[in-house]
Amino acid sequence: MRMMFPGVRERRTVDRLLTTFFREHRELDFRRAIGLLSRFYLLPRPRVRWFEYLEWGKTAGLTYENGNIHLVHPEGWKRGRKWNSERQWIYTVYHEFGHYVLWADPERKADGFAYRFVRGVSAQGRSSGRTRLMGTATSRARRKRAALRRSRPRRRPRR
Repeated sequence: MRMMFPGVRERRTVDRLLTTFFREHRELDFRRAIGLLSRFYLLPRPRVRWFEYLEWGKTAGLTYENGNIHLVHPEGWKRGRKWNSERQWIYTVYHEFGHYVLWADPERKADGFAYRFVRGVSAQGRSSGRTRLMGTATSRARRKRAALRRSRPRRRPRR
């Protein structure tokens, strides 16, 4: 299945808005981020309800068939969690929005949506203007090919 995503510029804008919401808790930043995503997919903006914890702290977000999304608020996310990082919370938001966009085969498609949405957005994975993924984020086949290229001796031109 091929997925459509906004351009990298728009995805970076959404990522920046979610990051500022996580740090400063301004509701407007979150609404703008979700609004940009909803506008791209031509969907109504989902109704988001905030909770301190969901299902006794076992889950971070839930998406329902009627379009409601329940999320753990960043203030509640930072307390009492083993994985309480900012990136993990943002990934959870993308995951739940992936459920909202893709109703069939929900878990696999939502994970794929969240993984591919972040691809190329983070400035940490880039070096000197390159936008390709580096390190463990690239596929195993691509890493193997890169290692082979480095280990092969140079070919001599034919005479």
